[in-house]
Amino acid sequence: MKKTLLAIALVFSATTLFAQQTTTYPVNGSYDTRPGMFAFTNATIVVNSSQTLTNATLLIKGQTIQAAGSGLAVPKGYVVIDLKGKFIYPSLIDAFSGYGLAEPVVQPRGARQSIFVSTKKGAYGWNQAIRPETQVKSIFSADSKKADELRKAGFGSVNVINRDGIARGTSAAVTLNESPDNNIFLKDQTAANYSFSKGSSSNDYPASLMGAIALLRQTYYDAQWYGQQKEEYNISLEEFSKQQNIPQIFEVEGWANILRADKIGKEFGKQYIIKSSGDEYQRINEVKATGASLIIPLNFPKAYDVEDPAEARNITLAQMKAWEMAPANPAALEKAGIKFALTSFGLENTRDFWTNIRLAIENGLTEKQALQAVTEIPAALLGISAQVGSLEKGKIANFLISSDNLFKSGNIIFENWVQGKRFIVNKMDVADVRGIYNLTIDGINPLTLKITGTQGGSVASIERSGADSVKTTAAFTRNGDWVSISFNLKKNPDGYIRLSGYLTAASPLLFKGEAALPDGKSALFTAAYKDAAKENAKKDEPKPNLAMGTLIYPFGAFGNAKLPEQENVLIKNATVWTNEKEGVLQQADVLLENGKIKAVGKNLTAGNAKVIDATGKHVTAGIIDEHSHIAGSGGINEGTQSVSAEVRIADVINSEDVNIYRQLAGGVTTSHILHGSANPIGGQSQLIKLRWGKAPEELKFAGADGFIKFALGENVKQSNFGNGARFPVTRMGVEQTFVDEFTRAKEYQKAIGVKGNHVRRDLELDAVAEILNNKRFITCHSYVQSEINMLIHVADSLGFKINTFTHILEGYKVAAQMKAHGIAGSTFSDWWAYKNEVAEAIPYNGKIMHNVGITTAFNSDDAEMARHLNQEAGKAVLYGNVPEEEALKFVTLNPAKILHIADRVGSLKAGKDADVVIWSANPLSIYAKAEKTFVDGIAYWDIDKDAALIKNQQAEKARLIQKMLNSKSSGSATQRALGNAPRLYNCETLEDYSAELNESEHAH
Repeated sequence: MKKTLLAIALVFSATTLFAQQTTTYPVNGSYDTRPGMFAFTNATIVVNSSQTLTNATLLIKGQTIQAAGSGLAVPKGYVVIDLKGKFIYPSLIDAFSGYGLAEPVVQPRGARQSIFVSTKKGAYGWNQAIRPETQVKSIFSADSKKADELRKAGFGSVNVINRDGIARGTSAAVTLNESPDNNIFLKDQTAANYSFSKGSSSNDYPASLMGAIALLRQTYYDAQWYGQQKEEYNISLEEFSKQQNIPQIFEVEGWANILRADKIGKEFGKQYIIKSSGDEYQRINEVKATGASLIIPLNFPKAYDVEDPAEARNITLAQMKAWEMAPANPAALEKAGIKFALTSFGLENTRDFWTNIRLAIENGLTEKQALQAVTEIPAALLGISAQVGSLEKGKIANFLISSDNLFKSGNIIFENWVQGKRFIVNKMDVADVRGIYNLTIDGINPLTLKITGTQGGSVASIERSGADSVKTTAAFTRNGDWVSISFNLKKNPDGYIRLSGYLTAASPLLFKGEAALPDGKSALFTAAYKDAAKENAKKDEPKPNLAMGTLIYPFGAFGNAKLPEQENVLIKNATVWTNEKEGVLQQADVLLENGKIKAVGKNLTAGNAKVIDATGKHVTAGIIDEHSHIAGSGGINEGTQSVSAEVRIADVINSEDVNIYRQLAGGVTTSHILHGSANPIGGQSQLIKLRWGKAPEELKFAGADGFIKFALGENVKQSNFGNGARFPVTRMGVEQTFVDEFTRAKEYQKAIGVKGNHVRRDLELDAVAEILNNKRFITCHSYVQSEINMLIHVADSLGFKINTFTHILEGYKVAAQMKAHGIAGSTFSDWWAYKNEVAEAIPYNGKIMHNVGITTAFNSDDAEMARHLNQEAGKAVLYGNVPEEEALKFVTLNPAKILHIADRVGSLKAGKDADVVIWSANPLSIYAKAEKTFVDGIAYWDIDKDAALIKNQQAEKARLIQKMLNSKSSGSATQRALGNAPRLYNCETLEDYSAELNESEHAH
């Protein structure tokens, strides 16, 4: 015992002296620069995930590991610490932490004066969300309290990241030692850091996810230009360029943003390390295809409190399944062979780290991978493997001493040594007082005290047999050799007996002390060791129910465990609306083969095709929605500037949007996803096919021409938005915006064409130049005659063409001009009187434009209307007696022509894509139901399968509710049953993506 105490005293002395060792700071007293030298013997030493030494010795001198091995001789002068029965592991490394930095102050996004450029003083970039000049090494300051929390969880070093902005500057790796900041840096620049959140930037732009993506892409191109010019000095671009040769860490929320970030990386030759949100299991193949290494959190969702059936209805299937499946995410990544590190970032309490990592292990993560993910892998990703991450000669002495296997339930971390300095987490040399004792208290019949539990005793109970038998649990606390025990004998209802005493003998064990009795009197007590405690066979704590439901695509309502497959199908005996010169065929057949329409006619043979008897039913081409805002993420408007031609809907396609499935149920097979109407020149649109369950890139209509959204009217000058600060604020200003932009684009093209010119690439002007070159086509939000004529005049004067006026509720007034210019019209069937601009709308608008010879379509601009565009087409028959065949073309062939895809879709013709709908009745009837909707010959909608799917998913929700109720009853934490309703976008939807992201992170 004396030797142990002496060793401990020496440890304290030497490590304290060592902590003061420095050549930088003066010492008020005498210097002692002797390094601490320790030999930890007889331990199980886990050198790394692949090497474990038994009965081994670890030698450290000062900050450095001298050796680790079995049979090592202890050099003279080393303090020997016997760790027989104990384990030594490398201290953990957290690759993603905000340790030592203040939280960024995010400005409220309410009504305020618009801020278009940076207000930061100095030669910095124009947008405050781009702040690569921020260096953690310059703003970091150690946080003693937070360091202690992290050390108790086993961490010895962290990568500190400034989480403010889109380009965030450089991070730094530090240890969690209690030393001056100068002494704890492992690496002053570990990585350049990025995100899609503008953070504390007060600039309006960007307000959308697509804007954040465009800004980052433009910054890369600006940096390339900057490096080849000498006209300008820009601190932000200078630093951005310098950081391109160090690791790159990109923080994202959700697997879809992993794919988005990776796409940017591939464009600029970067392989990001991605800090994700832990839902990669939902699209593991797509995540693996990025080739990215990941940093993943362990902040698994809590079970929802679903005891109230009414509240339980708020929770979506996706939320329920995420609660069940998230703990298996690390195992899924391991199985897929994806390199990843684990982080404590995002946990409500750092203490939950071990609970959750063990839960991940219970769900399939191997211990070897778990250890790598908190030691070797983060060290390698951050470029600090030569210093930390394993216990090898020459590395920094960052290590843990534990009672057992680090991942075993009940294991205790005793000490965490950081840079050779000892930090006590739990006392190691505590006498084991577990056992059965004869407890004697003056004036009370003898009792039996039983001490059990972990770490030498932590649980107590009191028993007595005989006529006055009693059995009760006791409150037990221990501080070294001192104990406090409190219990109620129950036979004495007046109160508790409280014991306070200390261990007076170690062999046999004997406690003595004072008892405070319920009546206020005092007495003496002794507790003499009698026998080893035979712990009652513990009722096994309810193990988590690890049986899981099936992964579905998409991950939510109406998702399928197995995606429908392409089949060869012969549809027989139907009324077939060809939209071709053959017209409507009675008792005809349509053969679908290899995703194409093979033939349309009578008495076709099936071969090996599946035969569908469609007697009494109608078959049409799939409906095409020329103007839609479904399937987008992070905002549909980037309305913070008058021109946002650089943003792309293609960057933010949301394949999980349930409206895709709902619109398939209405016979829609293709949708044109447009930017909103907040600015004169909006963003680039994206044509998609409704391939429900496929990943975002797989929804895109391959080979289609590019389009872009223009807008006129109240939305553009912000009459409806309540903010008149951004130019333009008048219709005159709208016209000037178009003139200025196309003039700039012409000058830009001209400059590029001059040999030897070094022109900064401008993503905004690239898109506008594509319009001038007939490589991108305009769809213009429009209502009133005067503004439509204005844009036609501007186009004529500046030499560009307008492809489509969409909405155009006064199209009947300008039909002749549109016809003369070859401009198409996509309108509503009978929307009017919802704002001033549509005061003169009439239900005959579509009919009149059609009769003039304009290619006319009806669009939705609304997630609900798109579900019954067939009925909207029927209104053309009601209002103006448009022939039924022509009316159907308003939502099939005509939008295909408008979007330049009529060679692929829009009619039933051999060689076209097999985008086909089987209707229960005349497709223009309000009673018609889409029974099957094929896209590329795949039945993504089937009315019969839908009924079965709903039934199965109701059963799945019921199963998950029971599982959550069981989880709550076994003591697991829960969260309130708040739903997660998807955002429905329309032309006028405005939001601030970064602000919403910050709010959700804060709420989390």
